Amino acid sequence: MKNFTNLICLFAFLCMAGFVHAQTPFDAIMMKQKELCIAVIYDYGKFDEYWEGSYLRENQTIAEVSRHTIAPMVAVGLHDKLNFYFSVPYIKTESSEPNGGLLEGAEGFQDLGFALKYEIINKELGKGRLAALGAVGYATPLTNYLSDYRPYSIGNGTNELSIRGIIQYKLDIGLYARVASGYYFRGETRVERDYYYANGSYYTDWMDVPDAWEFNGVIGWWLLDSSLKLEGSYYAQNSTSGDDIRKYNAAQPTNEVDFGQIIFSTQYFIKPVKGLGVLAYYSQMVNGRNIGKSTNIGGGLTYQFGI
Repeated sequence: MKNFTNLICLFAFLCMAGFVHAQTPFDAIMMKQKELCIAVIYDYGKFDEYWEGSYLRENQTIAEVSRHTIAPMVAVGLHDKLNFYFSVPYIKTESSEPNGGLLEGAEGFQDLGFALKYEIINKELGKGRLAALGAVGYATPLTNYLSDYRPYSIGNGTNELSIRGIIQYKLDIGLYARVASGYYFRGETRVERDYYYANGSYYTDWMDVPDAWEFNGVIGWWLLDSSLKLEGSYYAQNSTSGDDIRKYNAAQPTNEVDFGQIIFSTQYFIKPVKGLGVLAYYSQMVNGRNIGKSTNIGGGLTYQFGI
């Protein structure tokens, strides 16, 4: 069992790979008032290595851990400058090895998420347009899943408030660059044990989940009369506190989780069916701390129409 727990690592919620697509709180796209966008995205992620602290280890016993996510999302144009979003991801985790019957994956609805995005500035500047936006989001667990069941847990099991600033400059030829930065305020999660160690002994069944900063840098291009979008980005997230996964111990929600991820995506709007779009993406974790070195692929459909 000691050998097995040495291989367990944090499998963080990586549905963020899908955030760079469609109308979301993470981009600079705004819908008009009384417009509605429905999106359904499928994400598949896997890893067979993980960072124990800053040391990269191989999953020698549990082999490859995988994660399937179905993420329905809805965006509503409350005003030309104010959009509302909500999402309800369904997640399933599993391993390519049976672990001798000791552990199995988990599945279920994760967190119910809401967000508002406001366009502060949108004006012509030189040979393009400059846009500045702000977003605020809130997520809360939808089911009583086990947050301390790593690497199979489907989420952090805590309430989360996020704030984000976005700046984009788009040339008239369709080429654009965007940067965004945000902060996640997280609370506590309740676990099924009354003692744990996190740089000290704690006799409680509540664990603090560290807050985190995020950064996103994007370069993209709208082609074919704005019906095709190609995009490449780098996304990073860094915890403000936390401990490391200890040798011969499982990961836990108190861990400091840092990572950098590169993402390539494309989205195409099908002109014969007004408002219908398809998307696909690939992402790769390139650096991290206390997290699996995950590779993700995904795709989905979006449909936007007036109400």
